[in-house]
Amino acid sequence: MVDYLIFLAISSALFALFALGLNLQWGFTGLINFGHIAFMTLGAYTTVLLSLKGVPLPISALAGAIVAALLGLIIGFVTLRLREDYLGIVTIGTGELIRLIVNNQELPVGDTWTSGAFGVQSYPIPLSTEPNLFVRLVMIGLLTLLAAVTFFTLWRWIRTTQISRTTDLGKRITSKQEFASRLGVGIFLAVLAAAIYISGVIGLYNYNPKAGLMLVLLLVLAFVYWRLEILVRSPWGRILKAIREDEEIPKALGKNVFWYKLQSLMLGGAIAGIAGAFFAWQLSAIYPDNFQPQITFDTWIMVILGGSGKNVGTILGAVIFFAYDALTREILPKIVPLDEARLGAFRIMVIGLILMILMIWRPQGILGKKEELTLGK
Repeated sequence: MVDYLIFLAISSALFALFALGLNLQWGFTGLINFGHIAFMTLGAYTTVLLSLKGVPLPISALAGAIVAALLGLIIGFVTLRLREDYLGIVTIGTGELIRLIVNNQELPVGDTWTSGAFGVQSYPIPLSTEPNLFVRLVMIGLLTLLAAVTFFTLWRWIRTTQISRTTDLGKRITSKQEFASRLGVGIFLAVLAAAIYISGVIGLYNYNPKAGLMLVLLLVLAFVYWRLEILVRSPWGRILKAIREDEEIPKALGKNVFWYKLQSLMLGGAIAGIAGAFFAWQLSAIYPDNFQPQITFDTWIMVILGGSGKNVGTILGAVIFFAYDALTREILPKIVPLDEARLGAFRIMVIGLILMILMIWRPQGILGKKEELTLGK
């Protein structure tokens, strides 16, 4: 159970990080990106190939993020002056193009050139060797600090709405609804954080390399979330929201709309590139078929489910998606008498039905604001 919870924590945190990049591009800037997997592919392969050349892992991951950002620069220069539809078409084509190039070209794997179709294996992974007791205790301390910050942030997030509800009489009903939703989400995330913390402590003390990878990933996710929250509340973030609503207004005020869009696309791509490094480290061996377009659309589900334009909603969407995936894998075979292939299709049908109901009942997502809804404009 501990190993399984660690696996779920890595998967949820990894795709939460990946989805944060998409949320920046679409939720805050209004850029339709159906090829987000392209950034992850470049980040993963750049990190792995450089690490096999002897480059330290942090520098390899940073290089993967830079290469992914450069891809965003190229896509932006080609498409951002066109309508949003063309951006969606070009990005989905770019994602498949990069996957096919990787599949059909020879790659510099270590000192030899190997066909990309054979994949890349046996590359270094962070914290793969068991550290001594002192280092393990330091890692447990970092995880404890991260858990404490998480609980405090959730409490303050809920408490802020409660204060608003009691002081702002003009918006009493809306604030009450928001407080109830935040309270439910906060309790859910707090219980999940407690389970991950306990599993992480056990996995780090009786050292499991996946627990070490989980700690590094959670620290990176926390840092990226913190910096994105600061960015989207800054004047830069407010300009992105203005572009999302009506780009003619910031353009009339003298803002370089094209440049801001380009920055958003590059930064979101860099975040996806870092997620690609962790994706490769989680798999321990990568193949071109690991980077199918389906991953992009799963990420869109996470962003829509949690609420576009809300970073905490994106993380919530990733958690719910993988919680649903884990529960249905365990429970549905005992309820629905179908073989494995049909059961997989049935699970996809169910999540499609849930999304349809959500779009009718709450089109802005669980934590999104209806006045900031991007779809349907």
